[in-house]
Amino acid sequence: MKNFSRINVAIVGGSGLEDFLKATEQIRVGTPFGLPSPITIGMVRKKPVAFLPRHGLRHNVPPHRVNYRANLYGLHLLGVERIFATNAVGAIAQNLKPGTLVVPHDFVDFTKSRQGTFYDDAPVTHVDMSQPYCPEMRSALIKAAKTVGESVCDEAVLACTEGPRYETPAEVKLLRHFGCNIVGMTGLPEVVLARELEICYASLSYVSNLAVGLQDHQTVDDIARTAEKCKPIVEQVLKEAIDSLSTTRNCVCVDALKDSQL
Repeated sequence: MKNFSRINVAIVGGSGLEDFLKATEQIRVGTPFGLPSPITIGMVRKKPVAFLPRHGLRHNVPPHRVNYRANLYGLHLLGVERIFATNAVGAIAQNLKPGTLVVPHDFVDFTKSRQGTFYDDAPVTHVDMSQPYCPEMRSALIKAAKTVGESVCDEAVLACTEGPRYETPAEVKLLRHFGCNIVGMTGLPEVVLARELEICYASLSYVSNLAVGLQDHQTVDDIARTAEKCKPIVEQVLKEAIDSLSTTRNCVCVDALKDSQL
């Protein structure tokens, strides 16, 4: 990195957010888990920030094929201690409408084939997920949304499914029965991997569609149109949240590995 010695904050999101970073440079970082997506470095409110496009620069990696371990470990190697993620989600709760911002507080993992830990070998590690998302980061997102004048759902359970297909009506009914409010195909295992690296992580989700069963049919075009409308709002909220972060971390994430290993 030519102009940035240490990157404390990162954004993990879909393609299209790169252009809100100023004075950017793009880097590649090798990891023991493979090559992450290209990482863009820039400034947000005079703070250096890394942006990693979860699905690649051209959105060409489907959710079940994302190398989540390489992406998170690459940011870790840059010194990142805080991650804001963005996720397009479907609404399961009937009070959530397309365009609504959501900051989830918990999740249910329905993925099947993803490598969800850095600890496949010794030491055996059981990381605590009593508070899955960093409370400080969640608070920053919620306050930022209100600062820019956007309403936000400040508590929700995210169901993460394998994809790339959409869920069936029966599956959505099951997720609702389990207490899930929103459903998406990303976010897991990102939040778990971040905790294993003692990185603070929170998600700014936006409702791009109603889940199957609440509407008759889903198309990618409809979801893309909603996402395009949400993009400037998401960018503004992220900027405010980044600007509000304190220099020190006082949360459960800092010592996540303490007392977690056998």
